[in-house]
Amino acid sequence: MKKFLSSLPFRLIVALVIGILLGQVFGIGPMKVVVSIQYILGQLITFCVPLIIIGFIAPSITRMGNNASRLLGVAVTIAYLSSICAAFMSTAAGYGLIPHLSIATDIEGLRDLPEVVFQLNIPQIMPVMSALAFSLLVGLAAVWTKSKLTCDLLEEFQSIVLKIVERVMIPVLPFYICATFCNLSYEGMITHQLPAFVQIILIVMLGHYIWLAVLYLIAGAYSGKSPWEVLRHYGPAYLTAVGTMSSAATLSVALDGARKSKVLRRDLVDFGIPLFANIHLCGSVLTEVFFCMTISKMLYGQLPGVGTMILFCLLLGIFAIGAPGVPGGTVMASLGLIIGVLGFDDAGTALMLAIFALQDSFGTACNVTGDGALTLFLTGYAEKKHITQV
Repeated sequence: MKKFLSSLPFRLIVALVIGILLGQVFGIGPMKVVVSIQYILGQLITFCVPLIIIGFIAPSITRMGNNASRLLGVAVTIAYLSSICAAFMSTAAGYGLIPHLSIATDIEGLRDLPEVVFQLNIPQIMPVMSALAFSLLVGLAAVWTKSKLTCDLLEEFQSIVLKIVERVMIPVLPFYICATFCNLSYEGMITHQLPAFVQIILIVMLGHYIWLAVLYLIAGAYSGKSPWEVLRHYGPAYLTAVGTMSSAATLSVALDGARKSKVLRRDLVDFGIPLFANIHLCGSVLTEVFFCMTISKMLYGQLPGVGTMILFCLLLGIFAIGAPGVPGGTVMASLGLIIGVLGFDDAGTALMLAIFALQDSFGTACNVTGDGALTLFLTGYAEKKHITQV
């Protein structure tokens, strides 16, 4: 019992509940403090994300040696296939369910959060996508040139980053989640907007769980290993994603959970989890497709055509690979598609952003949890191709 009370999942749940309760009773004065705390902790977490990406992906590539290029190609391919297949499943569900739903459209009644009183800006050393590109290029180049000095330096850097994760990022996450949900509760996001769209949110969440089941079953069948041995370690990562709404901010917890699995290769965990956190957004894509179809029916009186949706899904999968792993990153990166392919006007895009924000945490949790399945697939691929672990 004592071990459970001190566990990360318990602390995250307590932080979430406390945040919601405080948001209901706090006035403008205390909320100024909460908003400032969330801002500072968010800056700290965001600063650490590029360090984690470089510290885990680059050394993992150097350990793989000449097999790194092949594994990178496989990783990007399965991430894209997962996203577009999730999008197509969501499209089919949309055509089957949306015409029969009665959905409210009132998104008014939210309170404005106070301004941040104290801003401690901690700029990242580089953007997340720059860190990803840097990690891939440096890791591959170190392999091609057989630079032992660079490889050893990257190994040292990974050890340093691992300590930052263990002693800084994971301890502050409960406080960040508490502040985030306090803000949402104060605004009224939880009590006002959620009931209006509870039908589509529940449908989308069910879609998340169905797609995760499909991913883990496929990965388990392909690798010949138990998918449950991966999935059972993802509870803390799922809760963290729900609280932070960010794949990037959840990265440290996801790595910690995946490393506990007995069926995932450690080298592929260090390579795959940070990589997939930035290119695998199946939950967000699934959600965006269903919400776009819902809004099209609500505002424009009809669902988009089948050909239009096929094009939208194929392109959205590409945009998802380059989308930032931050709250609302997928929908922000694909606004051009929503406007250009689906023909949404200002009202449609505004409503899309509003209702996407309501469930963004659950879409992110699906993304993060799905990364474990893709890493299990990579493990199976490496064993089938006799790629040895270094």
